[in-house]
Formats: sequence, C-alpha cells, structure tokens
Amino acid sequence: MELRTLRYFLAVAEELHFGRAAARLHMSQPPLSRAIKHLEGELGVVLFHRSPAGVHLTPAGAVLLDEARALLEHADRARVRVAAAVGPATITVGILGDSTDPDVVELAEAHRRRHPHVEVHIRETDLTDPTCGLRAGLVDIALTRAPFDRTGLTVCELRADPVGALLRADDPLARHRSLELADLADRRWFLFPEGTDPLWQSYWNGGEPREGPVVRAVQECRQSVLWNGTIGMTVLAHEPAPGLTVVPVVDMSPSRVVLAWKRNDTNHLIRSFVQLAKAAYRT
Repeated sequence: MELRTLRYFLAVAEELHFGRAAARLHMSQPPLSRAIKHLEGELGVVLFHRSPAGVHLTPAGAVLLDEARALLEHADRARVRVAAAVGPATITVGILGDSTDPDVVELAEAHRRRHPHVEVHIRETDLTDPTCGLRAGLVDIALTRAPFDRTGLTVCELRADPVGALLRADDPLARHRSLELADLADRRWFLFPEGTDPLWQSYWNGGEPREGPVVRAVQECRQSVLWNGTIGMTVLAHEPAPGLTVVPVVDMSPSRVVLAWKRNDTNHLIRSFVQLAKAAYRT
C-alpha cells in the first residue's frame, strides 16, 4: 500500500463523499475512485458501501481507517525527525480570535506531544486580515474564521459557531431572547478599514452595507459598543465584557472556524497540523 493511496482513502473515509474528497485532494473524482477500487482489490475487501443515499465505511473500512491514520501519523513523525537531524524544525501559525478557546488548547497539547522538537511561532492578528498574513508569507498556516477570498488557498473547516449581536447591557434590544437582522437595520455597525476582504466585511455586517465607526481589533469592537452603542456581531461562546451582552441572531449563518494554507505548500508540518486540528476539534 502506498502512503498516497492511504491519504486518498483517509479523505474519502472522513468526507464520506467521493466528490468532496476529490475537491479536498485537488484532483478529479474518476482517478480517486480508481485508486480506491485498486486499494480494495489489493486488500481483497470492500472498504465502502456505495448507494444512492451516500457512502459508508464497511467494517473492514473502519479497521483500515484506524490503521491508515496511525501509519500516516508515523510517516509524518519520521519526516519531522529526519528534518530535525539537519536543523531545527519550525512552523508559524497565524491565529485570529480567541487563543484560549478549549479546542485551541487541546490542539496545542496534541502538537507538543507529537512534535516535541518543533518550534511553533504564533502570530496573533487583528480583524483586518482574516488570513493572518498567509498571503504575505508571514505564516505557514492560519487558524481563523471564514468567509474570505480562497484564491490560491486550501481551506479546511473545523467548527461552526452560532453568532449574536453584541449590545450594551442597557440597550432596549438586550432584553430580547433572540433577534433578526431586520431588528438591527437602523443601527450603526462597526466597520473594518478600507482594503479588508469584502467577503469578510460583508459577513460581519449581516450581508448589507452599513455605516459606523472603523475598528481593527476585538477590543476596539467591544469599546465601540460600550461607548457608542454600536452594533457588532460576535460568537455566542465568547464571554461579553462587563456592561455588554450578546443576543442570538437567528437568521445569521454560523461563524466557521477554519484552517487555511497555500494550495501548493508541501510542508509536511502543515499536513500534520491539519490532522491534529481535525482530531482536536472533532473531540
């Protein structure tokens, strides 16, 4: 069995969809299907049940999934150890948002266990660049939030977080159990500086053009709400500062936590980081 074929199998097993797996692997679906068929022939077992309802692992496929993950993790560790023999291994991670998120803490612990000799450089960024300096070459991989322009990037979704309106505690709307975007239409919203990714700006403005003060960082957003009564969106899980509250917005799509890296980057530490992040956020 080739490692490449096992990576193909892992993608299908995790996506449970050949089309999504092919897109994740940046290949067309027919050669992916042929590779899986060849692997099944090589092993003499059926790995997936295929039906109009979807794709599901067979018992043999479930066993191979555990073995494939272990083999690929071992291969990645081998690459890291070989690289470390000729010099220190490093990876630079851009983080946008809350670095105390329990899933981030779990990811950091898992990364230390697997790569104890890899030095991780962290670049925390403000709200003006959702790719955390990825396009400028300042980081190897970004742990951030979508949406943003994905041109030239590979993006892997880890989690979807409900969002709400960040309001001053004495705001009349703060008494509501939930809100709709229409309830906020006549209010001032905080904006990001000119040149900010338009997809990112549009999402945090509820898909409509808004007026309001320009902010760059999370603390500026909170202070703008506190001092000026500005409306802003935030993740429900984030604890509001004193004097502020968060009310769910029911017609606002979730904020998606994602990993992003340059599409043609072959750094094995990135691939390992992605695997560890999927496991940390899955648990």
